[in-house]
Amino acid sequence: MTIDWQKEVEARKDDLLQDLIDLLKVKSEREDDKVTPDAPFGPGPRDALLHMLAYGERDGFVVKNVDNYAGHIEFGEGDETLGIFGHMDVVPAGDGWDTNPYEPVIKDNKIYARGSSDDKGPSMAAYYGMKIIKELDLPLSKKIRFVVGSDEESGWGDMDYYFEHEEKPDFGFSPDAEFPIINGEKGNVSVAVHLPVSNEGAYVLTSFTAGLRANMVPGTAKAVVTVADAAKAEELATAFAAFLEAHPVTGSSSIDGKTVTFDLVGKGAHGASPQIGINAATFLGLFLNDFAFAGGAKNFLAAVATYIHEDVYGEKLHTAYEDEKMGKLTMNAGLFDFDATKEQAFINLNFRYPQGTSLEKIEAGLQETLGQFEPTFSAEPHHMQPHYVPQDDPLVQTLLAVYEDHTGEKGFEQIIGGGTYGRLLKRGVAYGAMFPGYTDTMHQANEFMDLDDLFRAAVIYADAIYRLAK
Repeated sequence: MTIDWQKEVEARKDDLLQDLIDLLKVKSEREDDKVTPDAPFGPGPRDALLHMLAYGERDGFVVKNVDNYAGHIEFGEGDETLGIFGHMDVVPAGDGWDTNPYEPVIKDNKIYARGSSDDKGPSMAAYYGMKIIKELDLPLSKKIRFVVGSDEESGWGDMDYYFEHEEKPDFGFSPDAEFPIINGEKGNVSVAVHLPVSNEGAYVLTSFTAGLRANMVPGTAKAVVTVADAAKAEELATAFAAFLEAHPVTGSSSIDGKTVTFDLVGKGAHGASPQIGINAATFLGLFLNDFAFAGGAKNFLAAVATYIHEDVYGEKLHTAYEDEKMGKLTMNAGLFDFDATKEQAFINLNFRYPQGTSLEKIEAGLQETLGQFEPTFSAEPHHMQPHYVPQDDPLVQTLLAVYEDHTGEKGFEQIIGGGTYGRLLKRGVAYGAMFPGYTDTMHQANEFMDLDDLFRAAVIYADAIYRLAK
């Protein structure tokens, strides 16, 4: 049987786009202060999950909601289950948008909204691939289950809960990365560095804050500093203006008597690729470290400026490691909090590490370099080990063949620092929806997905799902 997948997607492209627009309007950021028994990660993730599951009910699939943590959309029969994993939660929109991040805008054949490329757009493309197979009533030998998550951008508590109640699919993929395929993912762990708070110098650090999530490069940072007199405040503001001129950042300062407030703007990026961002927090720390702070404030700033600033590969922190297949360890300093009214300051360091090193080695490096500042360390409980599915696995071979058939480009394996739901399965990978050469705007302002790529991905997903489950 020959199926014109392109034609089938073309016939449904308007419906696909409208469903995506409606889904993108749901502000599905995790909000811990709004958690309730029926909204385990806040109302937004719950509402987006219910919205997606409602599409499955509308289209006649078997749908199950697992207590608003996660759910699935399923059809087909067989002893094996093909799993497709998407997520409806998004990282905070943050600043710097040209449009409302939750009012989708189509411009230059791109759809702009938070979640358009991570992961509502790719999820919708994969869902429509599955929907096409059902509507064509194609013969299957396996179940197809689209698992819908709501906490991928935070602690994966959705999947922990879901798999306490549901069996894992036998194999599958997540449409949450790049083509041709992602069959390897680095380990992923965040380490919190806690430092004592005190101010003993001529300059008082009242506060220093930056970051929205551990897996985002902070695009903005703010600090409030108090000095001896108004003249010192003017000197500090003048020095900051000169610093901005000399570095690849922007910002401003304001003076209120003896108090100076600094706002610095860098460039946000996905925490898995900190090298493409400009960490606003570490640049602000670099500036302030040149002044006469003392005590805990000095330790905080010195740690940031000396060991964390522009150390995306962990070389200064003595955590660096490189594996021939998986590449280099990366480090993203994603969260910063110094508050003079608290007992401890906080810096979150997110490590994406290859096979061959470990959390224990990372912590040893941190102790060696940051130990002088009297810190305590705590690793976040959600720790993902390195994951790899061999290139000769039939799953990988099939997905690469589909990609090659529809693009005319040679498929190849890839290993990334990002963590996707693909790693939930021993035989699980990530597959699209970004094509080679695509501009990655995940976790950044003005996130978008190219509409041609959206529909092209749906074609590939439809064919891939059918080949895997027929």
